Amino acid sequence: MAEADAVDEMVRQWRRERPDVDPSSMAVFARLTRAHLAASRAIEATLGRHGLNRGEFDVLASLRRSSAPYRLSPGELARALVLSPAATTNRLQRLEERGLVVRRPDPADGRYGVVELTGAGRALVDEAVTDHVATLDRLLADVPGADRAGLTAMLAAVERTAVP
Repeated sequence: MAEADAVDEMVRQWRRERPDVDPSSMAVFARLTRAHLAASRAIEATLGRHGLNRGEFDVLASLRRSSAPYRLSPGELARALVLSPAATTNRLQRLEERGLVVRRPDPADGRYGVVELTGAGRALVDEAVTDHVATLDRLLADVPGADRAGLTAMLAAVERTAVP
């Protein structure tokens, strides 16, 4: 059995001080917060080894997942990233300066631009995603594979009820 930590102590204290209140939901969200912070640090470190931050990786990964020719409109990219057009533009400018993406006229309609992953961008994101998945697998090492789908479903249920 794992050694008691700050979350366990918080639950114990609330049960002592307010036995009429079930602190189990507090424990769940405390664990989610702590897991998120720890995972974010590990993910940022992994991506940092590739010269990327999480936002830049998300842009490159969205383009890479879109299939050849790895091209999306800025609007499609903003929706995929759940970002404002201005925030998307800032990320694109940094990635374009590094030669990882290029903005082109849309072949179907020259009035609209598209963002396309360059060869260098594809090579970088392919390398980074391999390391990223290895980091995520390490973070989930103590969660049996058979339990991951259930955990994902439970977190999706929490997410659905949290959306106004």
